[in-house]
Amino acid sequence: MGIFDRLRNEFLDIIEFVDNTNNTIVYRFERFQNEIKNNSKLIVREGQQAVFMNEGKIADIFSAGTYNLNTQNLPILSTLKGWKYDFNSPFKAEVYFINTRNFIDQKWGTKNALILNDDRFGMLEVRAFGTYAFKVVDSQKFIQEIVGTDGQFTTQEIAEQLKSIIVSRFTDAIGEAKLPIESYVGNTTELSTTIFNFMKDDFADYGIELSRFLLENTSMPEDIKKEIFELSRLNKIDMQKFTQYKTAQSIEKAVENPSGIAGTAFSIGTGLHMAKQMMQSFDESSQTATANQTSFTPNQTPPPLPVEGKTYFAAINNVQSGPFNESQISSLIENKQLLEDTLVWNQGMEGWQKASTVPELQNLFSKIPPPLPKN
Repeated sequence: MGIFDRLRNEFLDIIEFVDNTNNTIVYRFERFQNEIKNNSKLIVREGQQAVFMNEGKIADIFSAGTYNLNTQNLPILSTLKGWKYDFNSPFKAEVYFINTRNFIDQKWGTKNALILNDDRFGMLEVRAFGTYAFKVVDSQKFIQEIVGTDGQFTTQEIAEQLKSIIVSRFTDAIGEAKLPIESYVGNTTELSTTIFNFMKDDFADYGIELSRFLLENTSMPEDIKKEIFELSRLNKIDMQKFTQYKTAQSIEKAVENPSGIAGTAFSIGTGLHMAKQMMQSFDESSQTATANQTSFTPNQTPPPLPVEGKTYFAAINNVQSGPFNESQISSLIENKQLLEDTLVWNQGMEGWQKASTVPELQNLFSKIPPPLPKN
């Protein structure tokens, strides 16, 4: 091989594109006046395609591999140029490298709130955001529809267009799917799949494949969200147990508050005693709940708690209180809240009577020790 042949080989072009970014979709290989030498080497890496263009028309497209550029490897360009056997160096053509890998973690979101009409909550505003991934699957269509003559095309240049498509199709999808509003909060995976199927064809019109779509969060007015959570809890809990538990909690809080009802009708010791009894009743009913469950509707009220033996109402501080069982009356007597002349009544008595005149209560007063003798 002569020295001129060796020098000619030294100056042969190597056409390639090494992407050092994460957002370049299209890169145009730059040569002075677009001149490429005969038998130049073309290197197309995995996740790339090389598109040759002649006078604004797409000619040959190369997938991953290494090629020596000649009439055999450039059949369409050779036809356009009118080369029958070979072409003289150099020749003119534009080379565009297309990244065909997935561009992941692309953000989308609604700029303005979407107005939805729900059968139960009426008109309400919803905002949504998430991520998506896409890739170019038809380089020719993508260049024709999107890139044009742009020498370096990035994800930022197409992001707004794609986000507009997503938001538009998101609105159409949730309207046509007629999903309940609570689905937006707890079923983001199912909703993502529904919307994904709606917008695949829109991306395909640009030579793009929507490879992944995620709805990460949906926001709505706080009062609507709170109501949805409350409705979901009602379907999960045993309302009878829940009511008993809340009642016991309320009594404990009332006892701790001297200005409440418990302060006028009961002492702290009596209130805590009753709260303890109610909590014990709650524990016993929890153990037998499986055998004694009853259906609950919002218009029903729970039955009264079981009481022990005969019970009495008492006029304490001129306020009707009770009913009290024997154990509770003993506590009231010990705490000087129920005296011998305190009026009491139970079912079967003709009217209110002094406690000391009721035979069943007389023995309770006798259990109280007399006052200590004075020195």
